[in-house]
Amino acid sequence: MQDKRLILVVDDQSQNVELLEAYLIPNGYEVVKAANGEEALRIVVEDPVDLVLLDVMMPGMDGFEVTRRVRQDPIHRLLPIVLVTALKETEDRVRGIEAGCDDFLTKPVDKTELLARVRSLLKVKAYNDLLANYRVELEGEVNQRTSELKQAFAKIKAASLDTIYRLSMASEYKDDGTGGHIRRMSLYCAAIARRMGLDANAVETILYAAPMHDLGKIGIPDAILLKPCKLDSMEWEIMKKHTTIGARILTNSDAEFIKMGEMIALTHHEKWDGSGYPTGLEGAEIPLEGRIAAIADVFDALVSKRPYKEPNTIAESFEIIMEGKGSHFDPDVVDAFFAIREEILTIRHQSFKDHQIAPEIPGLKDLLKQYMFRPNPNMVYSHG
Repeated sequence: MQDKRLILVVDDQSQNVELLEAYLIPNGYEVVKAANGEEALRIVVEDPVDLVLLDVMMPGMDGFEVTRRVRQDPIHRLLPIVLVTALKETEDRVRGIEAGCDDFLTKPVDKTELLARVRSLLKVKAYNDLLANYRVELEGEVNQRTSELKQAFAKIKAASLDTIYRLSMASEYKDDGTGGHIRRMSLYCAAIARRMGLDANAVETILYAAPMHDLGKIGIPDAILLKPCKLDSMEWEIMKKHTTIGARILTNSDAEFIKMGEMIALTHHEKWDGSGYPTGLEGAEIPLEGRIAAIADVFDALVSKRPYKEPNTIAESFEIIMEGKGSHFDPDVVDAFFAIREEILTIRHQSFKDHQIAPEIPGLKDLLKQYMFRPNPNMVYSHG
């Protein structure tokens, strides 16, 4: 707070200004002067004025209008304004109050009354300034705490995704051994969902839910899961049960991403033409997250080496996906997949080492940020 309080004296008569200066300056106040309303408004904007002593009857803009304009600025909503006037009619004082003044002084000004009113209004100003500063400090502290909470929440979310990846690896460990499929498939799903216009919350939910798509494989015997050749009909029926096993494991959760994980586990092998399993859903009967997971799962299986197959080339894999448009896959999901072809390849070519988990994957944080928050721009695949 400044040592001397700054008072703006506004009057077109220099003798009136000099009189008020003679009263105020010896009592420790600093005075700045204006001869008209326009000059007064400029000073209020440019200088840290604490109080205004404002003449009413001035040529051009009168004191009422100056008061109204000062009050239009939220910054000066509480700046004390005293109208200094020879007008004594009640109607004139009502006009002043309606314009926004705080008090009146009648000409000729009495020194004792002037100083008493100035001291009183400056105390109110000091109290208002204290409240305003406290509010600013409180808002700053709230913003800091909010930022800290966001950072803590982000760490919890990262840890949650890490945990999901690690636990989901139980279903892939013997078959894949790296968990890379889980991570890539999760990112594919998030990228496709973002491209299809799902909001950030939905994209994030599918990112967390997709890794659990094959959780039910922990209930499939190793002899079937790891068989290095085509399954016979009985083995195939057992393998198909991983969808319902996974859904049962995830059922009855209150967490949104677990609920979606249950749906993905159950429906990611359904096909657009109704020839999929476990229930033969057709078209839009298949939940969108299941349709998205289907194409992400198949693509990564195609380009990956498995016990029973060598990896397909990228070109071959894209061709197979396109051939499945309208039969295996939802045409809209296929269109979204090819619209972000370069993003899909970026995910595919990330260096996923066996021991790495989500937060440690080079570039993953940037990928997640890109996929989750960027605005929306306008044939045997595997066992199971």
